[in-house]
Amino acid sequence: MATRAIAEKWLRELTFLPTASGLEHRVVDWVTKWVGRRSDLKLAIDSGGNLLITQKGRKTRPAVLAVAHMDHPAFVATHVDGARVSFEFRGGVNPEYFADARVEFADPAPGVGGRIVSYDPETQTGEILASGSGVKPGSIGMWKFPRTRSVRDRFRAPACDDLAGCAAALAALDRARGNPRLRHFGVLLTRAEEVGLVGAIHAAKTRSIPEDARILSIETSRASANAPIGAGPVIRIGDAVTVFDAELSNRLAGAVAASGIRHQRKLMDGGGCEATAFGVYGYQSTGLCLALGNWHNRGNLDEFEAGTGSPIPMLEEISIADFHGLIDLLLVAASGVDAQPTLKNRFDQHYEEVAGILT
Repeated sequence: MATRAIAEKWLRELTFLPTASGLEHRVVDWVTKWVGRRSDLKLAIDSGGNLLITQKGRKTRPAVLAVAHMDHPAFVATHVDGARVSFEFRGGVNPEYFADARVEFADPAPGVGGRIVSYDPETQTGEILASGSGVKPGSIGMWKFPRTRSVRDRFRAPACDDLAGCAAALAALDRARGNPRLRHFGVLLTRAEEVGLVGAIHAAKTRSIPEDARILSIETSRASANAPIGAGPVIRIGDAVTVFDAELSNRLAGAVAASGIRHQRKLMDGGGCEATAFGVYGYQSTGLCLALGNWHNRGNLDEFEAGTGSPIPMLEEISIADFHGLIDLLLVAASGVDAQPTLKNRFDQHYEEVAGILT
């Protein structure tokens, strides 16, 4: 069972894996081995490469699925001519962060670096002048990050978004194993979220998950003064595109409030998330997230947008306490969403008790 120390170990391992939209194979390999060590779990891979992990045995309730994505914004080499590496950037990052920035490639071995000499934000393509050899088409690159000092309760890594969500979902599933009342809880890990929720749309359109599944879409979402790092995991009621399923969100909020887990309940409209995709295709879905610093590796983002700071690529940052709180929150959600009365039932009861005031 995932102790706090083990969950943090998985967090470190996953968030440092090179990954990109369409090139999530290192994460897929890690998760496949993780499932393979647990005989009471089963792994199904749909036609889009999404990973559905469920518990074996009879279920008495519709599935509750924690959903997280396995990709992160990254450079993908498309052509190599000597030291000149053409790349495609998969994900959303302001063009100012590319100017003369340093990049490191993961293939064929970590450490081959280079400097961006051109970037076209319209096509999201450019060229890197590499300082070593061995980069091939399909190699994944990430920013070369400056060293930072550790801060209490803060965890920093290249790809918290959304590998921290993957780690939290797997840790919650590991703790749910062996509890017959939580056998309906599972995990869906998706691909290509950073290029438009593609993996989630595929899973929803092809019905590779049960139609009655309740979706808890996990993200690491941009922190703000209204939703700061360290104030607890977030019940996310909406994103930049839409608001999520009201009934499921209310049931989730009720279960969490009854548990006493420290948390926030916020809109989090800094970007879109997979709960929107599932909702569009008829699934009951809502959101959970961790407040994230340096979103998409954009250091000084608030200052840059305000015109008071320079764009510097930096490691992403979350709160360790928030991470553990999210694991706890997922388990409360899995066990409690069906136990909560609907808002209509609560209103009906209240009406019966006080309607006499109208006569």
